[in-house]
Amino acid sequence: MQSFSRTLLAASISTALYVSTTQAETITDSSVQEMPSIDQCLIEPAAENETQLPAHVESDRLEAINGDKAIYSGDVRVTQGNKTILADNVTLHQQENIVVAEGNVNFSDGQIKSVSDRATNNLTTDEMTLENTDYEFLCEPGRGDAVYVSKTGKAVYEIEDGSITSCPIGDNAWRLRASSISVDQDEEQATFYNPRFEIQSVPVFYLPYLTVPVGDTRKTGFLYPTVSYGSSDGFEAEIPVYWNLAPNYDLETTFKYMQERGTQLNSKFRYLSDFGSGSIKSEYLPDDKKYEEKGDRWGAQLEHSGIFQQSWLFELDYSKVSDIDYFTDVNSSSIGNREDGQLLQEGQATYRSQNWDASVLVRDFQVLTTTNNLPYRLMPQLEYNYYAPEVMKYLDFDLISHVSLFDTDAKGKPSATRVHVEPGITIPVGNTWGTWTTEARLLGTYYQQDLDGVDTGAGSDYEGLEESASRVIPEFRSHAGIVLERDTTIVGNYTQTLEPQLQYLYVPEEDQSNIGRYDTTLLQTDYYGLFRSRKYSGVDRIASANQVSYGASSRFFDDEYKERLNISFGQIFYIDKDTKQNLNDDDSSKNTNYSSWAVEVDFNYDDYLFYHGGVQYDIDTSAMQLANSTIEYRFAGGYIQTNYRYVTKEYIEDTVDFNIGSITKDGISQAGLLGAYQISPKWNASAQYFYDLTTEEELEWLARINYKSDCWYIGFTYSNQLRSWEGDYINTSNASPVYENNFSVNFGIVGFGTNIGSDSGAVGESSSDNALSYGRPFFLNN
Repeated sequence: MQSFSRTLLAASISTALYVSTTQAETITDSSVQEMPSIDQCLIEPAAENETQLPAHVESDRLEAINGDKAIYSGDVRVTQGNKTILADNVTLHQQENIVVAEGNVNFSDGQIKSVSDRATNNLTTDEMTLENTDYEFLCEPGRGDAVYVSKTGKAVYEIEDGSITSCPIGDNAWRLRASSISVDQDEEQATFYNPRFEIQSVPVFYLPYLTVPVGDTRKTGFLYPTVSYGSSDGFEAEIPVYWNLAPNYDLETTFKYMQERGTQLNSKFRYLSDFGSGSIKSEYLPDDKKYEEKGDRWGAQLEHSGIFQQSWLFELDYSKVSDIDYFTDVNSSSIGNREDGQLLQEGQATYRSQNWDASVLVRDFQVLTTTNNLPYRLMPQLEYNYYAPEVMKYLDFDLISHVSLFDTDAKGKPSATRVHVEPGITIPVGNTWGTWTTEARLLGTYYQQDLDGVDTGAGSDYEGLEESASRVIPEFRSHAGIVLERDTTIVGNYTQTLEPQLQYLYVPEEDQSNIGRYDTTLLQTDYYGLFRSRKYSGVDRIASANQVSYGASSRFFDDEYKERLNISFGQIFYIDKDTKQNLNDDDSSKNTNYSSWAVEVDFNYDDYLFYHGGVQYDIDTSAMQLANSTIEYRFAGGYIQTNYRYVTKEYIEDTVDFNIGSITKDGISQAGLLGAYQISPKWNASAQYFYDLTTEEELEWLARINYKSDCWYIGFTYSNQLRSWEGDYINTSNASPVYENNFSVNFGIVGFGTNIGSDSGAVGESSSDNALSYGRPFFLNN
């Protein structure tokens, strides 16, 4: 046998293996390109005519039989396009154009690599077989072993007596072993026949047939189950199934078994169309065993939002449940929460152009409490708005108008038709350091009220209402603000701003006792609310005003223009004290002309200590009306947060239109402690605790620990939540709280289409579907 150098051998053999022609091709050292690594994922797909490309062979020795075969030995390397074969020995059968490689055969085509005892490759059809193989996908997680592997298409592999796992080499946490596996990388799908799931090589369960995704493609099939145990519903198990129905819509159904309740079927259908995207959720529990008198329990929700042809906007949010106790009795629901007092049922279609928009709105509610104070439904509201910026220099004009039809099922309450027209002119003046906006509006409203069956006599809630009522109220507002800036070295090299603002608001007093309230409620007056033009959310009440609002914000920026401190404070001076809302004070003569002080503070110290606080201090009573405070310390791998919120009962009573006496005894005073920590790259934990200082009882506490490896995860969660009271805790002192505790386990494998969401316990995110969850305490640039 004659010996050749590797370069000369490569050149001579390349010409012999060129499939598409018998004409020799001369190859020099400079024309032999460096091939990519055999372990490299090739994003670029193989050429369509890859089988027509020349096959290059390098080896230490060559033995050839002219016209029959060539035998290569000693570090043989065969390359053709993206395909590479390394072996101890390679035989080329020239007539069939088939390569047979033996001994430490390493194969790669940029998508998969393998180590085999023997490999056979047809250079013309690209079909390949591998024997006694360990393989690994190069572009997505996945590896395994097989007695026999055949490549029957560009990215189609048939595996006999093989296994597959997403675990890295050396980690045998889990694997799927089957008598036959078909992997289609174009479809990103693997099909298993007679698969069995093994944990640490121990079989756990068996299925006759199974398909799983091997990439990011959505695939119909079972998702990972969740098991839990709760004091309310006993043992629970959830088995979700995903249905990939079409590229633009899909469905997820979940079978939820509850030991004390029965089996619930939940579903979520998602869709995408020319009119937008949306989802339909449903929950159905037949014959609730725990509450047999309530029969079948169900809930449904339809949500849609979309833009059509750039001008049309469609929005829909409709929810409904079988009974008012649904969220109280059902442990968890994707439709609503146990704190919800009503469900929204609303739909709106809007047409928008450059200078005007028009919309039609219908709105109803399902009330989840036993009360006669039912909200009004809009059936419908037609709205038209017109905008004309710069009709003259520094003069804008706009027109707001709507026609609303209010109806209700509550007995003894009026219904009404309301027509509202509101033209306004605005003079905006501004530059880089200040703004001054003056606005004048005219609010004209007409009511036609149906008072049949309504008590309008003295002392009733609807005293003085008239069937036909109208009003015209002017409104004048002028608001100015400037931004002052300076460099300060008192507390370091910072840039400080001072941003004072001043507003005058005048609305004449108008008797509106002949008008009912249909969609109007009092707004909360925090710092940012000091500079509103309205006290109410709707137009049924236009509060009179003759007042000056003043306040200022001061910000501190470091040398990288990062905001470190923000302090805002303000107050209203009532020129006419009669326009002031007197909170819980029968003798208004004792009150001053000043509103409560409103203060907001945000602080960021060196990106690891954060604070947010807000207070409203009533100078008339020398007492705090409401306050909130949050401080958070962040460190490598975690955070600790404490928060507190406080609202007096008197403030709540004066700002809501329902009796809160059955809800709270002494207002709101609640404290919380939250934390999370990344124990190691694979372990993380989180916990949270909330306490009610008015009742001196725990509201809720929760603890979670999660483990996530390279190819599987598991999470354990325990929660204890206050659900109700035994006895009258408002008026007596011997009522006892009723708690519900739950322990849950969620687990799954990583890879093969798995998407780990909030259940993975990411540090700094909400750790559960609990009532009081983690919240960012600030809105600074961090």
